Amino acid sequence: MVGVSRRELLIGSAATGSAFAVGGLAARAANAANHELVMSAYDHSFLPGTVTQNMMSFLPDGPPPVLRMKRGEKTAIDVKNHLDEASVVHWHGLRIANAMDGVPYLTQHPIEAGQSYRYEFTPPDAGTFWYHPHCNTLEQMARGLTGVLIVDEDEDPGFDLDLPLNIRDFRLGGDGQFIELFKARNAARGGTYGTVSTVNWDVNPVYEVPAGGLVRLRLAITDVTRVGTFGVEDAEAQVIALDSNPLPHSMPADTILLSPGQRADVAVRVPDDEGQEVTLLLRRPNGDKSLARFRAIGPSARRSLTELKPLPVNPVPMPDLANAEVIDFVFGWSPEGDAPQASICGSLGYTFWSINREAWPGDVPGPLDPLARMKLGKSYILRLRNESPNDHPIHLHGVSFKLLRSNKRRLPPLVTDTALLLEEETLEVALVADNPGDWAFHCHVIEHQKTGLAGFLRIES
Repeated sequence: MVGVSRRELLIGSAATGSAFAVGGLAARAANAANHELVMSAYDHSFLPGTVTQNMMSFLPDGPPPVLRMKRGEKTAIDVKNHLDEASVVHWHGLRIANAMDGVPYLTQHPIEAGQSYRYEFTPPDAGTFWYHPHCNTLEQMARGLTGVLIVDEDEDPGFDLDLPLNIRDFRLGGDGQFIELFKARNAARGGTYGTVSTVNWDVNPVYEVPAGGLVRLRLAITDVTRVGTFGVEDAEAQVIALDSNPLPHSMPADTILLSPGQRADVAVRVPDDEGQEVTLLLRRPNGDKSLARFRAIGPSARRSLTELKPLPVNPVPMPDLANAEVIDFVFGWSPEGDAPQASICGSLGYTFWSINREAWPGDVPGPLDPLARMKLGKSYILRLRNESPNDHPIHLHGVSFKLLRSNKRRLPPLVTDTALLLEEETLEVALVADNPGDWAFHCHVIEHQKTGLAGFLRIES
């Protein structure tokens, strides 16, 4: 540890020769003006003695890389499609120009096999984000196409180590090979769960962290289905940000409810004694499950969480609630009727779900009508009503919103882009329609999204 600065560890310990390396993920996480993603077939070993075939990655030779960039600095990302099918890349949570959002036909044509596309944007907010395809979404995400994206704050908050954690399941049999990616009866309910839990494509990995140091764990739930409660045990730990936005007051990190698409930044004070372990758990009624462990090494740095600088508030405009227009949305099962349309971006072949009694027909050229039209610069309250007995993480592209109230629970004053709508819950959120364009609005349980629970909102001048 002697001679290695906190900043050097923050931007990727493998590059410094530190003992706290996190494999290839950290080595690829260093800041860069430009990035390249190569959507490729890839084989990977999850279960002992097996190699899972027919996976997909954003690299031809490893798991999806961590993309790292600076707030306010323009970034170019070249995406090369080496798959045998079309795709696009969406930058989940980033408030960027509509043309760069990565939704087939709504913002761009699909990137067909053998083609490339350059995404260019300037991230306005700092925090933990992620990226994934929005074409053949279930197939491609289920086979591995999910990666973490980090936008650094202008000023280093003071952590000794920064660990991005790509948390997701894969549906594998005992031989390590993919089994059916979904079941129709589950898609019509809560969704089809994976069978193998992973963090950064490893099963219950162990990371070496500085004893007595301060570590930032960035939990990104990139799973296609699982709504879960996560917890950090055996260390002093606080949740300092949710969905890329700092919390006004930190929260305990022992029970963190997160759904697909959501993120949590956890500040951990590592125990002083070498060899002690901190555990990230998935809370389950039949017994908690260890997802990853963090082992203290070296002499204690004897640091305190009070040394950390507060995370800066992102420049998200606050709505004028007194003059906000209310728009109602009902999420529920689909009325009897149309089957999904054929599309280059695939279909699951079923229509189970709808928004305002209208099922999304699929990723097709259109023309399609928006679920709502909003005036640029105006404030809105979105009243989200869930008629079903299933949870729906509702994600809005391009715009962040503030949680207001629920008929079932007390809500934190959180700014987010993905809100978990509980069964039979009515949730009100507020936003300023400050980003023009057609913005996807959908459930992030991908089976729900691909069987009708999707649409878009139009912000126009």
